[in-house]
Amino acid sequence: MTPEAKARQHIDRKLEQAGWVIQDMKQLDLSVAVGVAVREYPTDSGPADYVLFVNRHGVGVIEAKEDSAGENLTVTEVQTERYGTAHLKWRTDDTPLRFRFEATGQIIRFTDIADPAPRSREIFHFFRPETLAAWLARPETLRRRLAEQMPVLPPQDLRDCQIGAVTGLEQSLALNKPRALVHMATGAGKTFTAITSVYRLLKFGGAKRILFLVDTRNLGKQAHQELMAYTPPDDPRKFTELYNVQRLASSSIDPHSQVCISTIQRMYSILSGEPMDESAEDVSLNEVQQTAKQEKLVRYNPAVPVETFDFIVIDECHRSIYNLWKQVLDYFDAGLIGLTATPDKRTFGFFNENIVAEYTYEQSVADGVNVGYDVYEIITEITRTGAELKARQWVDHRDRQTRKKRWAETEDDTAYTAKELDRSVVNVSQIRKVIQAMKTAVETQIFPARKETPKTLVFAKTDSHADDIINILREVYGQGNAFCKKVTYRAEEDADSILSSFRNDYNPRIAVTVDMIATGTDVKPLEVLLFMRDVRSRGYYEQMKGRGVRSLDGDSLKRVKQLRRRRQEPLRAHRRRGRREIAQDRKPAAREETRPGVERPAARRRLGAPRRRYPAFACEPTGAIGEATGRQGPGANRKDLRRHRGRRSGQGADRRARSGCRRRRRAGHRPGQRHHPQRRHPVARGDRDRPRRARGRRLRALRQTRSA
Repeated sequence: MTPEAKARQHIDRKLEQAGWVIQDMKQLDLSVAVGVAVREYPTDSGPADYVLFVNRHGVGVIEAKEDSAGENLTVTEVQTERYGTAHLKWRTDDTPLRFRFEATGQIIRFTDIADPAPRSREIFHFFRPETLAAWLARPETLRRRLAEQMPVLPPQDLRDCQIGAVTGLEQSLALNKPRALVHMATGAGKTFTAITSVYRLLKFGGAKRILFLVDTRNLGKQAHQELMAYTPPDDPRKFTELYNVQRLASSSIDPHSQVCISTIQRMYSILSGEPMDESAEDVSLNEVQQTAKQEKLVRYNPAVPVETFDFIVIDECHRSIYNLWKQVLDYFDAGLIGLTATPDKRTFGFFNENIVAEYTYEQSVADGVNVGYDVYEIITEITRTGAELKARQWVDHRDRQTRKKRWAETEDDTAYTAKELDRSVVNVSQIRKVIQAMKTAVETQIFPARKETPKTLVFAKTDSHADDIINILREVYGQGNAFCKKVTYRAEEDADSILSSFRNDYNPRIAVTVDMIATGTDVKPLEVLLFMRDVRSRGYYEQMKGRGVRSLDGDSLKRVKQLRRRRQEPLRAHRRRGRREIAQDRKPAAREETRPGVERPAARRRLGAPRRRYPAFACEPTGAIGEATGRQGPGANRKDLRRHRGRRSGQGADRRARSGCRRRRRAGHRPGQRHHPQRRHPVARGDRDRPRRARGRRLRALRQTRSA
């Protein structure tokens, strides 16, 4: 078998995986499927290796080469162009074939001649025939729309740096540059900028689906929340009312979704076939060290073809584009848009040095977007040189997972270094000294005029280390459980609710985390960061430091500085006030209304209300219903009885009616009201039936009075 024949076997397999039916000229039948690939199809320039037919119409051509020709595959484009413009046998239409491929058994290059300045690009796999049919049905290609039909960006609600980023990105896409990097400082609004671009690409660019790629579950939640809150400048509806947004929690992608949010760990699991531990989405890629055992190549997944996404927005791209994760980005035939605040040389290289926006931290401080910072260093003897456990000393031995302790004696002198501290050896005194030094510095040097503890975030080494820190923080500050909380996905309490309280409420004042909110999470009231762990890279350190440099207006800062607790009065205080005073506070304003033939008593006139639709809640005076002379009351005849049914008669009934009216007023009901004042939803069905039951009792009481 020749090398080219071996390459064609691989090409046939890839075409079949993408949904194409392979045929020879002797077996030609274009009606068997939507997409048919015919080998050695005759043209006036000689037989083409493969001609692609979609719905019985020729749409593309594939030129197959042996694997060793991969280094010169671009030279084959001339041969592909000759077959693409040649006249096909038994075909009356001489329109050039639009889709052109050059392929070996290992690589595939593709050109769409309908693009402005058609340029070939390498793709991971062949496209599905349904995809080519959809592209043919559109009047323009995606790249042509980006180059010719994007309107001017309206500047409303955008900073200058955001306007420059969106404009620069669209100019880059118009030039058909496949990768673009947006470098914006922490807190400058990278996610808002990305959502603005996503909205314009969907509405004006005609993008089918966009992937928002993150590396932690927390960043995915935050991106989803910002998408739900985003309102476009040219439409009063929210983004999620205009487009379907899916947060990927399984291997299934909704075919109707226009924006898909996923962690790169989950997408890698889908494409590689490797099962994923759910906790893997909680760990930042900065904390993951790749080993040879973890390496597993992605393979084609027919459920997620390479053309699934038109664009991929990579949040915190400086840590998602290396090692095995890079395979996810290479799999899809999509434009890559990177967002980062701390790029390095590898980041610039991956995005072909195409920096469409650059807004540094220094510029953000000058513009008031962020604030400056001061660094205080706390050094202890143990963190510098380590320490030693002497032999024949009785110390606690604690299990790392269960934290169960046992009292045991050391056999030999055991020295430990600073790197082993809080991992294999826990020195509680060292933790206490660091926290006490931080407390003293904050209260005497950093914020000497503050009466409350500023919002503080402590970075711990492990979850066990975080628990030790929390216990000592509460002890040193003399506060309770609400004062200090752990914010990790392994915490017993809901991490998102704790994070929300830390961001918006008075308590907790101090949060301890490992890496959940180390990057990408906004906590604007945060003012103090305490690093009780080593940081592996300078970029990661800058990201962590950025949690505490966000600017915040004075009113918002006061909201989390002042203690806002609902102080409910004890029951005894309510009793001292008296029921009459409480009823007077809650009763509606008095309104005067008179009706011919009915005299309103003075006390009832002061508390009276107009007639309502539902008499069960009415508080009107009943009049002289029991009197036999005159027609002043509704009980004078049967007609008046039907008209005014539901009203009590007699002195006792009138007293009970007034008592019921007062009870209803104390409970918060207004005359004629059908809804409970503290409920925004209608009352339950049983509550709606109460007026009827009450009306029946009043009718019976009225009949008994008349018979008496």
